[in-house]
Amino acid sequence: MKKLIITLMLALGCAVGAQAAGGEGAAWDKAPSRTNDLPALQNGAKLFVNYCLNCHSANYMRYNRMKDLGLTDDEIKKNMVFAAEKVGETMKISLDPRQAKEWFGTQPPDLSVVARSRAAGGAGGGTGADYLYTLWRTFYRDETKPSGWNNLVFPDIAMPHAMWELQGQRVPKFVEEKDAHDPKKTVHRFGGWEQITPGKLDEHGYDEAVGDLVAFLQYMAEPAQGKRVQIGVWVLLFLGLLTVFTWRLNAAYWKDVK
Repeated sequence: MKKLIITLMLALGCAVGAQAAGGEGAAWDKAPSRTNDLPALQNGAKLFVNYCLNCHSANYMRYNRMKDLGLTDDEIKKNMVFAAEKVGETMKISLDPRQAKEWFGTQPPDLSVVARSRAAGGAGGGTGADYLYTLWRTFYRDETKPSGWNNLVFPDIAMPHAMWELQGQRVPKFVEEKDAHDPKKTVHRFGGWEQITPGKLDEHGYDEAVGDLVAFLQYMAEPAQGKRVQIGVWVLLFLGLLTVFTWRLNAAYWKDVK
C-alpha cells in the first residue's frame, strides 16, 4: 500500500509539473466544433490522407469506417486508399521507421488518437483539438532548423510544414517588452505575422481547412462519439421517465399503509 501511495504521489507530481510547463507556452486558440458536420469531416479526411498519411499512420482506424461520413466504398477506394489495397485495411503507411528517424530525427507518431491524447495546456488551457488547431496555424520559416520550419506552439519541431502550399510562407514578428517581474530584463512577445509568399488559400480559408482536419482527427479518435451522445440522451430521458413512474408507483403502493 505504501508503494502504491508513493507511486501515485510521484505520478501526480509529474502531471502537475507537465501542466505547469505547458502553461508557459503560447496560448491555444479554440478549435471550431465540427464533429457532426459531414461535409467538414469529409474535407478533413481528404486533407488527412493527402497531407498527413504520407508520414503519420493511423493504425487504429480502418478506411471503411469513413462510410459513417457518407462516403461509399468506391469513393473511399478511389480517393483515399493510397497505401493499402482494400478499404477494410487500417490506415498504415509504407515509411520505413529507420528512414523516418534518419530524416526527421524521430519516428512520426501515430495519429489515431492524437486529438484525445493531449491533456489541457497552453497559456490559457485548452483541449487536444485546440492544440492541433493552433499547431497547424503557427508554423513559420526558420532556416536555422534542419527542416527549414519551426512552430510557436511546438518549438524546434522536427516535422516540416506539410501544408505550407495552402498557407504560404511567413515569419513571426516579436515585440520587446519589459519583464513584469524584473524590469531590468526584456522579453519577446509575439506580435503577429509577416507573410513572405502567399498560399493557395487566404488566411480565413486556411483556418477553415485546418478546422476540418482537426474535426476529422477528433472523429478518428472516437468514431462512435456522435452515436454515443445520441444514445446517452435517450438513456437519460428513459431514466427520467422511469424515475417519475417509479415515484408515482411507490406513492400508490404506500398510500393506504398507515
